Formats: sequence, C-alpha cells, structure tokens
Amino acid sequence: MDGPASPEDPALPPARVLAEDLLADPDASWSMGTIGALAEFARNADESVSRGPACVVTERGGIRLRFPDEVEAIAYETPAGPDLHWNQAVAFCLPVAAARRSGRTVVTEIGPDTDALRPQDTADILFDLGLDTPSVDACVRTAEPALLEVLRAAEGEQLFTTPAAAALVGHRPHRVFLTAAGRVEVYTPIPPPEGRSPLGPHTHLLPHLLARARAEGRTHPPTVPIPDDLVPIAHVYPPHPSADHLGRPLPFDPERLMAFQRLLDAFGDPVLGVLKAGVVAAVRAGRGPRDDELPRDAAGRAAVSVALRQLARTDGASSAFHTWRSRHREPPELLDPEGDPHGG
Repeated sequence: MDGPASPEDPALPPARVLAEDLLADPDASWSMGTIGALAEFARNADESVSRGPACVVTERGGIRLRFPDEVEAIAYETPAGPDLHWNQAVAFCLPVAAARRSGRTVVTEIGPDTDALRPQDTADILFDLGLDTPSVDACVRTAEPALLEVLRAAEGEQLFTTPAAAALVGHRPHRVFLTAAGRVEVYTPIPPPEGRSPLGPHTHLLPHLLARARAEGRTHPPTVPIPDDLVPIAHVYPPHPSADHLGRPLPFDPERLMAFQRLLDAFGDPVLGVLKAGVVAAVRAGRGPRDDELPRDAAGRAAVSVALRQLARTDGASSAFHTWRSRHREPPELLDPEGDPHGG
C-alpha cells in the first residue's frame, strides 16, 4: 500500500484530517453500522499492520475511509453503566439522503468483492444480509462452496427466517459493513450465541435492537447530540482516560481527558459545552444545582452526568458533588447497556 496522506494537507477538510490522525493511533478504535448491526475495528500497538491512505489492515480485520467532502465530525460524551464510567466518540455524519445505502430487506448476492481491502479476497462472493438498515449494507463474504449454497438458497428471503442465519456462525465468513464513509472488514470468528465477541475486530448483530431502532426510526441513542437532518456513517473512539478500547479499566490518564476535551471544543455541541462547564464550576465552587441547571432533554442530562463522573476522577467527591448527584438522577434510558465502550 502507499503511504498515508499527510494530516497537515491544507486541502483536506477538518473531519478528514481528524480521521487520518486517529487512524494512525493504535489506541483508537472504529465502528460502522447502526443500532443492532455494528462492525468494529481495533488493533494492538504491537500488531503488524498495512497502512494506506485512509486505510489500516491487520490479520484480524481492516478499515478504509472514503469520506465525501460534506462529511461533518461531531464529538460527544455519554454516561455508560450505573457506575462512574463514560464513553467518548466522534461521529462522522452526512445528510440523510447522502448517507443512504441500498436498504435491502432480503438476502441478496452482490457478486465478487472487487473492492476488498486485501487482494486475496477480491474474488470471494459478497452477500448483503438484507437487514433493512438504510445507512449501512451489512454483508458477508465467502468462497466456501457449502456456505455459498446455503446463502444462495436464502436469496430473496429475510435472513432470520432461513437456515443461513445459523450457518453463518459455523462457517465463519468475513463480515463486510459498507457505509457512505467506506468499509470495515472483520476476519475473526463469529462467537456462538452463548459466547463472547473476540478481542479486536468483531461484529454485533442483534435482531431485537434492530427491530426497536427501526420502529423508533433511530440511527443512534437519544443521548447522542446529532441533529435530526444528519446520520452517523462511522464512529471513532479516541483513547479513553480510564479504559482501553475494549472497556477494560486503566489507571486514570488526565492527558487523555484533556485531549478529548480539545476535540469537544473543536467538534462538539457548544451549548452542551457551556452546560458542562457550568456544572464543573458550580461543584468546584461548592454550590449545588439550581433548577435551571438540571436539563430535561436526554443530551443535556447526559452532559451533566458525564461532567459529574469526570469530576469524581479529577477532583474526588465533595459535598457539592453529592448534592448534584442526588438532584440529578440518572434514568436507565440515559445509560449505555453494560457500559458498552462503543455504545451511545
């Protein structure tokens, strides 16, 4: 592969510069997909990689970004789980029409994956799983005759009504998720229903969450401050100050906290930034919340929750902190299930 594009290229839009910078960071991870159907790419610092312009590939998976010029980056934080953790991410977004993919609703053979990240995969056959996800084509890729037979028998049918759904676990095809941002490919095995996803690149396919998101018309949780006219087409999760990219705890790193706060200043919602700064100032001044400082909307309540969780790390608990925590109750719908590091 050719060398990566220079992040300092003045012709690149800010979102492209940010993405290229974070692709070079092994402590950052990525995802493409939607609620209930997600492909994730992560790598280790000591893992062998092939790098190209806006592309990273390992033995376990890979990602290629092809951002349209109008892509927008939106940085945000959300509370995660019932304790004091939080998630942080940057969503790369497009207008609804520009983000739209095929929206297939049945299993469909596409043909050889001539755009595959690795040359050895370009002759393998790509199948859209037909999940009715407008902003992502969730696909599998295989050259295995037995699985090809099963998938071709399922063509024109909804995946979960056919034997193909169970066959995918046993045959372990590559998963290929395509959005208007590019693609994520995952080569690791698919765990059985009772198993756990492997470390590093993996996919989530959760029919009950897909159905709920479809019924509610959602592409992201209500805590994520993305305007109604935009759709996320990729996410990046910069290095977290107290967890690795799998959500495992790390010693708190204030430098990482400040690094993401700078991203929030550049790409975050300025109204939420003012709200969060006000909470921090009030707690440090020893003052409890006024009624007008306790927002009712999901994104505002999430910002207050994150401010308090970060204060617990940076400043420790105080009487004012406990007063804010008692007045600002966190309903379950604000919290990402099980503190998923790629939720929210």
